Amino acid sequence: MDALAIARQTIRLEADALLALAESLDDSTDFQRLVDDVAASKRSRLIVTGIGKSAIVAQKIVATLNSTGTPSIFLHAADAIHGDLGMIQSADFVICLSKSGETPEIRVLAPLVKSFGNPFVAITANRNSSLALLADYLLYTPIEKEADPNNLAPTSSTTSQMAIGDALAVALLSKKGFTSSDFAKFHPGGALGKQLYLRVKDLYRLHERPVVKPASSLPEVILEMTSRRLGATAVEDASGQLLGVITDGDLRRMLQRGGDFSSVSAEDILTKNPKSVGPETLAVDALSLMREYSITQLLVVEEGKYLGIVHLHDLLREGLV
Repeated sequence: MDALAIARQTIRLEADALLALAESLDDSTDFQRLVDDVAASKRSRLIVTGIGKSAIVAQKIVATLNSTGTPSIFLHAADAIHGDLGMIQSADFVICLSKSGETPEIRVLAPLVKSFGNPFVAITANRNSSLALLADYLLYTPIEKEADPNNLAPTSSTTSQMAIGDALAVALLSKKGFTSSDFAKFHPGGALGKQLYLRVKDLYRLHERPVVKPASSLPEVILEMTSRRLGATAVEDASGQLLGVITDGDLRRMLQRGGDFSSVSAEDILTKNPKSVGPETLAVDALSLMREYSITQLLVVEEGKYLGIVHLHDLLREGLV
């Protein structure tokens, strides 16, 4: 078989394993009961453990649970039986991943955890294993065949473990009413977090506030726009109410029309009702507005008062584009 055929077969075998896993979840399984019990236990953490490739999957499950509001800790099964069992507190749920449920470290660890009296969860492909028989909650991950030709390398089995971990995290997220605002609290860094919490008020204050009056001359308008380096200036009346905006595009269009510019003032070339946003607007929503109207800046306005300008460069700098 060529490489593409092998790749397709691998993906199909893993997809089949996921479909079988989805079909295995019904009212007779322990999944719903586990979700309900974890959600109801306010002080509990999830201690997730495994050995070999299952340990790597366990680390990913812990990362997903923590990022979606379920406190979790990774415990390597080999380290657990050499002193790290001390991290388990009385209210914690312990989740053990093992395809066979019979690896030496798991056979030692499972009875120890059981003796602690903690709620014990097994994620395994072997219903009759030592691990499964000791578990208070059994999450069965049926595996017909690993994806490699020798049916040995953890492929389909680790994919199923990952999927059941994701399913648990998402079910708990939904059960707890975890919102996008909650998600932002745990993801303050990077573009993803910034999409959820960064607001226009965090950006426009970084700039000066270009502004002219209606009677300002054309040289005054150009000087204000050039000195503030934002490619635009607001026009406001004596009471501070916004009248409009003048952009470098407005100046170019005026020059193209030609004529005598000696008597031109700001009120002659301003654009009324400019596109604007409030200071509490999410930065990602401001970006969407810029894209919709093919513009590079928005005025920040609150109750008719001009506050400043947010520029496309601000959003580029923050990694939102």
